[in-house]
Amino acid sequence: MDEAVLYKRIADSFRKQIFDGVLKPGDRLPSIRELTQSWNCTPGTVQRAYRKLAQDGLVISRAGQGTRVVGSLSRQHLEQQVPLRRAAMVHQAEAFLLEMLTAGYTLEEVERAFILAMDRWRALDLEAQSEQPPASLRFSGSHDVAVIWVVGHISEIIPGVDASANFTGSLGGLIALAEGDADLAGCHLWDEETQTYNEPYLRKLFPGRTMRITRLADRRLGLILANGNPLGIRAVNDLARLGVRMINRQQGSGTRVWLDAELHRLGIHADSLTGYADEAATHSEVACAVAENRADVGMGLESAANSFGLDFIPLVNEPYELVCTEERALSEPLMRLLTWLGTPAAQAAMAGLKGYDLSHCGEYRTLVL
Repeated sequence: MDEAVLYKRIADSFRKQIFDGVLKPGDRLPSIRELTQSWNCTPGTVQRAYRKLAQDGLVISRAGQGTRVVGSLSRQHLEQQVPLRRAAMVHQAEAFLLEMLTAGYTLEEVERAFILAMDRWRALDLEAQSEQPPASLRFSGSHDVAVIWVVGHISEIIPGVDASANFTGSLGGLIALAEGDADLAGCHLWDEETQTYNEPYLRKLFPGRTMRITRLADRRLGLILANGNPLGIRAVNDLARLGVRMINRQQGSGTRVWLDAELHRLGIHADSLTGYADEAATHSEVACAVAENRADVGMGLESAANSFGLDFIPLVNEPYELVCTEERALSEPLMRLLTWLGTPAAQAAMAGLKGYDLSHCGEYRTLVL
């Protein structure tokens, strides 16, 4: 049995035992090791099942104490548990915050650390989902905050639909789409020769196909800098100055492609840049490196700079586009998602994203290759 289904069966089996009164509040559930043996599955599958039960307010896991039942399935009980669970979470958060403040960290530093940690966990959770057998909708491509939001809220946008995401970079997303490992790819690949985004790459990877290209958003891409910009960095050519340390994005990412093209235009050799070989997988990791003084500058999104309270110099407004074949665009559930992106509700839902222009969200074009 595939583990995407198995974790639900494990969760359902315990849910039924709690409902039937076989397991009562305070009872301890088997350990992850015991369940991996009895269900012949991986530890990740058991952890996913326990996480689902915890989200339902039925169990709680504590270090050194295992996982225990905290309630039943009755609606009344769940309604009673919500404020209690929320209060417990706030209490734990305040205890951690006090510990950090006592250690000398500021509120701003703690907030930025949480933002980075949340971004990493979202990415890890989406990657874990992508390792399961194909979900209803499979995304692959460039790391993007709006994509994370859409995938995280897919069940609200399209009830009854699951989604998975794998952030492989823009080029990796298109390759996954071409190889049938994704239904939808997100990319922002700049082509230096034609001075256009995405289409030249589609012509190389999808000859003879008809592709649907849907605009998700226009994003401000630029230089992420320490607060106050102490080194006075203003443009890409400043990256070659002596003493300037940069943090780069990984090969195949749209941000890396744009930067390499700009370096070529300016006649700057990559070897002359300190930190060019140091790569980060997401925009948040770039901002974190600058915030922690591991780098003086990095290319990234304004939204990432804003999250860490850093300076930002915009260099280009780039289109972030969602690509799929025309056949897939007309099928469920992709058609429903692409249709939703063109509604005022989509713009309103994502209106709080800093550095994003959603005025063209949902607009699409068809490209016959």
